[in-house]
Amino acid sequence: MKLKNFLKGTVVAVALTAIATALPQAQAETKGPVTDELGVVMIPKGAPIQIGGYWTISGPDTALGLDQQRGAELALDDWDNKVAGHRVKMFVEDSQCNAEGGQTAATKLASNQNLIVVVGPDCSSAGTPGGPILWKAGIPSVATSTTAPSLTAPDRPAGLHGYLRTIYNDLSAGAADAEYFHGQMKCTTMATVHDGSPYAEQLVRVAENRFKELGGKVVAAEAVTPTDVDMRPLLTGIATAKPCVLYFPIFVAAAAQIVRQAAEIKGMEGTTIIGGSALMAPGFLEAVGDSAKGFRFTNPDASDDAFGERYPELVKKYEAKYGEKPIQAFHANAYDGMAVALMGIEKVAVTDDQGNTYIGRKALRDALFATKGYDGIGGEITCNEHGDCAGFKFAVYEFTNGDPETFEIGTNPKKIYP
Repeated sequence: MKLKNFLKGTVVAVALTAIATALPQAQAETKGPVTDELGVVMIPKGAPIQIGGYWTISGPDTALGLDQQRGAELALDDWDNKVAGHRVKMFVEDSQCNAEGGQTAATKLASNQNLIVVVGPDCSSAGTPGGPILWKAGIPSVATSTTAPSLTAPDRPAGLHGYLRTIYNDLSAGAADAEYFHGQMKCTTMATVHDGSPYAEQLVRVAENRFKELGGKVVAAEAVTPTDVDMRPLLTGIATAKPCVLYFPIFVAAAAQIVRQAAEIKGMEGTTIIGGSALMAPGFLEAVGDSAKGFRFTNPDASDDAFGERYPELVKKYEAKYGEKPIQAFHANAYDGMAVALMGIEKVAVTDDQGNTYIGRKALRDALFATKGYDGIGGEITCNEHGDCAGFKFAVYEFTNGDPETFEIGTNPKKIYP
């Protein structure tokens, strides 16, 4: 039944993607001093430049999206909420970290013909249908934590040609995870679990392939759905294969069930269970409680040393504005995503003698993809022709306490590798 549901979900995701894989339909036009083959947006004097955003702002993975929305807002603050002589107005939709939510959010944003660019989303499952919907309207996306390789693959569909990201590609992350399991943990047997999302499934496949290349053996490869509750049959089956490591880079709700129930399963005592970056969140501790203590997950390095020299100042601004320290690891990537969007707008915007500003849609897309050598909060941002703009720095974190009130990146969870 789980496999049937997973395949059904895959068909739905593919169908949603197929809805909008065409190139932008806008016609070449001239407005004021600007001609652009995909169309021109005019911003009258005194009117705001409109930017969209869509992240997970409801449900068990709220911390993932809220943290990134905050990062984008802090970038706007550093620009005094202005670009090209206009104030900025941001419209935010809830992606819900799934295909249906991404489709709905992107459709709402794309209906605004004055929208210039969208920053986000956070989940690959939302970006897969969302990016093409936006690009069909001539709106480029600067994604902030969507890491699925398919989104920037050289053979990606035309609908994703307006999609770039200020986050690493899981081709790097999956390989690094496998190398840690095999090289540092000395594991030769691995089991995997994904939830059918583009992020989790593609990351798992990359890790499995690299693990095999290193001489390891994948002894179980399983799938769940994000709403599964009883993981005992799954875990019992995995236990019979006796893997050294069980790797499940899935989201909070399903991952919490695995962590809580693994200790009940006979035969799992010799298996180290390891999650992925979506679990660096207070909500995970709320769902898992004391079972979180000692639990490990792989993650991009979120220590001060791994970020640019401006990162400590960003954390101070974050805490001053929102009354708490960062609640997830990707606020820096979202800050960089907004900064890249604003720099692109500044580069292509043309203002006439009356104070009206004109932005060519194709020109903006090309300017975003041409970003080179930007000293971002999360590291250097240099985009290639496919939209990959950021590198990856590997780390492993461990929770030291199950109390959500103790959540603080660096102490709970603490970095244990490197």
